[in-house]
Amino acid sequence: MNVETILVIDDEPGIRQTLASILEDENFRVFVCEDAIAGMELLQKETVNLVLLDVLLPKMGGLEALEKIKETWPDLEVVMISGHSNIDMAVKAVKNGAYDFMEKPLSLDKVLTVCRNAITLHKLRDENIKLKKKTFILQEEIIGTSASINKIRELIRQAASSDARILITGENGTGKEIVAKAIHNGSSRAGNNFVELNCAAIPDTLIESELFGHEKGAFTDAVSSRKGRFETAHRGTLLLDEIGDMSLSAQAKVLRAIQEQKIMRLGGEKTIDTDVRIIAATNQDLEKACEKGQFRQDLFFRLNVIPIHVPPLRERLSDIPILLYHFLKSMDMPDVKLETDALELLSSQNWPGNVRELRNLAERIAIMHIGASLNRDAMLELLNKGSVKKQEQFISDKFLGKNFNEAKESFEKHYLEFQFNKNNGIISKTAEAIGIYPSNLHAKLKKYGIAGQSAKEK
Repeated sequence: MNVETILVIDDEPGIRQTLASILEDENFRVFVCEDAIAGMELLQKETVNLVLLDVLLPKMGGLEALEKIKETWPDLEVVMISGHSNIDMAVKAVKNGAYDFMEKPLSLDKVLTVCRNAITLHKLRDENIKLKKKTFILQEEIIGTSASINKIRELIRQAASSDARILITGENGTGKEIVAKAIHNGSSRAGNNFVELNCAAIPDTLIESELFGHEKGAFTDAVSSRKGRFETAHRGTLLLDEIGDMSLSAQAKVLRAIQEQKIMRLGGEKTIDTDVRIIAATNQDLEKACEKGQFRQDLFFRLNVIPIHVPPLRERLSDIPILLYHFLKSMDMPDVKLETDALELLSSQNWPGNVRELRNLAERIAIMHIGASLNRDAMLELLNKGSVKKQEQFISDKFLGKNFNEAKESFEKHYLEFQFNKNNGIISKTAEAIGIYPSNLHAKLKKYGIAGQSAKEK
């Protein structure tokens, strides 16, 4: 049975003791800190479900701490408490992400009610997100009807029911990560974290810190303690992507962590138990790497309990129309008709970038194609150098004859028009997709008259 954890941050010892006592009587696990800085250091080390945060604190005020907590842990619920509150303060706290605001002297019944409700809301939201994610991956992302894809679906179904380690092989862009997520989401661990680490993207000097975490002061830049991927994936799944690029020294430590189911943070002195399912993925031939001494054979045997090979797109050509229509639908172009000669042209391509390359083509179609259907000539233009010339001509016509500020504004307008239409004219969705605040996006749309145009189209 999981025990919910509550962190109390208050500079009054009596308040900390009282809250800890009543919450522990209700079977909550409780941590207490006297200031926000100590509280945030604890959040780096421990999994917490709810924070009770005082407004007036030494070192850093509660409202400032609330903003920092929500920046780093956006899904963590925070309840503000204060003996000097007013309406403006309460409104500001809720506006900045607080779940509720309680005044001192605290009503113990209200404390328990608010804590239970906040944790219940967090659980429901978390379960809803995970359910949507699971449904999306299982139903939407394993796309295709070819024999090889049907075989992978069956392997996923069989593998998901166990905790066996899995090695997924295949060329870049074939969808190895999607297979790993589908296995996790079909397993008993689906309610816990799916954590990824791209071993090729992390320098050798940092890989151990990423895997196992570190304590404050373990190295020059270690200004606070930090959990590693093994800890974050506790009771969940850890995907070690591009594991063939991991150094031999890191391989040895991963092997030991798998064997002992324990890890130690860099600079730490205590061992930490971990219950993690390992899925590894690679585009390399690890058996040949073992023969050359570039990969540990004992680690290979540990990882290769259930092998799953994801074939390149050129070996599943019958899936191309299904995949392309799926991508176009996701880009709000479900009605584009692909003529038979266009599909035949696609089936004759080698697709070195695999499914990722096909998705790029779909995006190119969404940006550059005009018309209700795509024939061979139009597809050829999009596939070969003609598409590059067309893009160069577009850039030349739209931007190169203008000064810098005019060109920048022209690009911004075209970019926002495309993204806004791609996201069905929904401001919040578009803002999230391009990484800006909705209010900023709304102002830019108004500036270029895009919102009004989209509203008329609807």
